Amino acid sequence: YNSRYIIAWGSNVPQTRTPDAHFFTEARYNGTKTVAVTPDYSEVAKLTDHWLHPKQGTDAALAFAMGHVILKEFHVDNPAPYFVDYCRQYTDMPMLVLLEKRDGRLVPGRFLRASDLGGLGETNNPEWKTLAWDDTSGSITVPNGSIGFRWGEKGKWNIEEKNSAGADTRLRLSFKDANDGIAAVSYPYFGGIEHAKWTASKFDDVLERHVPVRMLSLADGSSAKVATVYDLMLAQYGVDRGFGGANVARSFDDNVPGTPAWQEAITGVPRLDVIEIAREFASTAAKTHGRSMIIVGAAMNHWFHNDMNYRGLINMLAMCGCVGQTGGGWAHYVGQEKLRPQTGWLPVAFGLDWSKPPRQMNGTSFFYFMSDQWRYEKLEMKELLSPLADASKYTGSQADFNLQAIRMGWLPSAPQLNRNPLQVVKDAEAAGQAPADYVVSQLKSGKLDFAYADPDAPENFPRNLFIWRSNLLGSSGKGHEYMLRHLLGTRHGVQGKDLGERGAIKPEEIKWHDQAPEGKLDLLVTLDFRMCTTALYSDIVLPTATWYEKDDL
Repeated sequence: YNSRYIIAWGSNVPQTRTPDAHFFTEARYNGTKTVAVTPDYSEVAKLTDHWLHPKQGTDAALAFAMGHVILKEFHVDNPAPYFVDYCRQYTDMPMLVLLEKRDGRLVPGRFLRASDLGGLGETNNPEWKTLAWDDTSGSITVPNGSIGFRWGEKGKWNIEEKNSAGADTRLRLSFKDANDGIAAVSYPYFGGIEHAKWTASKFDDVLERHVPVRMLSLADGSSAKVATVYDLMLAQYGVDRGFGGANVARSFDDNVPGTPAWQEAITGVPRLDVIEIAREFASTAAKTHGRSMIIVGAAMNHWFHNDMNYRGLINMLAMCGCVGQTGGGWAHYVGQEKLRPQTGWLPVAFGLDWSKPPRQMNGTSFFYFMSDQWRYEKLEMKELLSPLADASKYTGSQADFNLQAIRMGWLPSAPQLNRNPLQVVKDAEAAGQAPADYVVSQLKSGKLDFAYADPDAPENFPRNLFIWRSNLLGSSGKGHEYMLRHLLGTRHGVQGKDLGERGAIKPEEIKWHDQAPEGKLDLLVTLDFRMCTTALYSDIVLPTATWYEKDDL
């Protein structure tokens, strides 16, 4: 209700968020403009001032083009002071990025860290502290707030405009007016891949764009080019800043990746509509200090490339200073219904009275393995790689990389080991070793292994599954038929052939069983007030009370 501009992007508010629908419509009495972005003329579309209908799955291209308009008109041609200050203080856009040589090309690498410059006086986690150029001191500084300040120092894990020494700073967004030259930086382009359902937009797989850089001498004696995130992003969006080069747009009508004209061939949305909505969204945010909002729904979330959809929208909000502002920002209308059950179950399910904090596993990886969807995988790693990536480092399958992440400690997993952790502790005591030392020695000897190295071994099966307020076997899960076959062992609709049946390349690090197990679960319990799909398949259903059956919280 505090918003002045609302885009409902893939969120059918009247149908799937009915309690909020009246707020959505009443906001227009305040003069708030509303826009719907949905491929179909859904219920929300009839409540809005404007309806954009991109082809299904092309939202990232639409958001990218809107970002191009915002950057061109409100950051380059006529910089909005509020946007510039917001990006400088509340985003990572001023941070410095190392430019690396790969196969003769210059590409964006990792963030420059204090450890790269000898620590800059930082003794606490210098390898985890990012750097920026400070206009106040005229030198590189260590701004507060990076992850290196999270532990070991008090009062510095924040985004106040100060550096680690407590001095005031003013971080520089761009090296446009003070640089050591202009570098040709290479960016990957994925829009030219042919697909039966989407229109390809043919360009080279690698696009070179010009970026202002500074030269630095590193602690190891080498020299390096660095650029700000802001400068790299403007180049990524194809915005012409007068640095030359072939892959920048002089006009919104230029068919260059990132422009409204470019997206029109992909999404089907007229370029003039894109320009209008992007301009209005940003103009409103500039005048109201961020009171432009995007409501995101499940329609944006349920795509393999949903990360690109989301990044496109998040970038728009960051460019316009909307995140964290009353009436502005990111209204994520997917997943909140899980928060209350999580809060209730967390202390019990994860034994927080015994040990905390718990390392919770992501559900995607869990069900990918436990429902044996990994056995049917058709997408090869080479299909996901950037043309600038070193393909020799990415052999194997997606399942292999999940296992590697688990083994390296990056990805929490459950179950963790192929032996009950309670038994592991008992075995360690019997061996006279500390549990950690015992686990390390057992893993090295091969007597103990990670459960996901052999997810189809009976000792690694999930045996009991309790579901609260989630229709896992209906609308909430991906791969319904695989869950029916491999988790429940019941009638199913699996039609695809697994890797063995297809004679395809199998994972390199995960043990393969020619016969896939069926019916891994021993017990399925559902708590719900509806006889949903999951409840129909459950061994036990606990019928909870609905809102109208309760008179308290």
